[in-house]
Amino acid sequence: MRSGEPADVTRLLIAWRDGDRAALDALSPIVYQELRRLAGAYMRQERPDHTLQPTALVHEAYVRLVDQSLPDFANRKHFFGVVAHLMRQVLVDFARAHRSEKRGAGLKAPLEEGAAVAAPPAVDILALDEALDRLATFDARKASVIELRYFGGLTREEVADALDLTLATVKRDLSLGEAWLRRELTARR
Repeated sequence: MRSGEPADVTRLLIAWRDGDRAALDALSPIVYQELRRLAGAYMRQERPDHTLQPTALVHEAYVRLVDQSLPDFANRKHFFGVVAHLMRQVLVDFARAHRSEKRGAGLKAPLEEGAAVAAPPAVDILALDEALDRLATFDARKASVIELRYFGGLTREEVADALDLTLATVKRDLSLGEAWLRRELTARR
């Protein structure tokens, strides 16, 4: 088995959860490039003058991951979903800090496939985070599907696999969730 295959990553995640520090040491270089790619995708969506770099985003998410009690990772995709959520939270924290410093200036972040979620090509990352949190209060599954798809970078098929849903359910949840977010973000303007 090549290092980095899903089964190898899953095995290391389970060993890490069970307290094997060597598993974490072996896991880190295997997943680093994928995490760096994910962080790069996030940072391309951020404002041009953002001070956080993809490497720093990966490191901040990593610190948050190892400083918390570990979830029972089901597989590699679940792990990347958790890390994607942590990266989102890091970016939201940076946006909040920036907003408090600048009193609201310049917090536009274009979304990947942004036209599907918001009418304009850019959306306020804090408004999107708040809208996703509101969506999660009454439909956690739709919020998870959207987070994994747009923030986790997973394909629809990978989202279906990670959440143990059918592809049709994922497509429906994406469509309805995107429409709900579009309405919320438009109403907020």
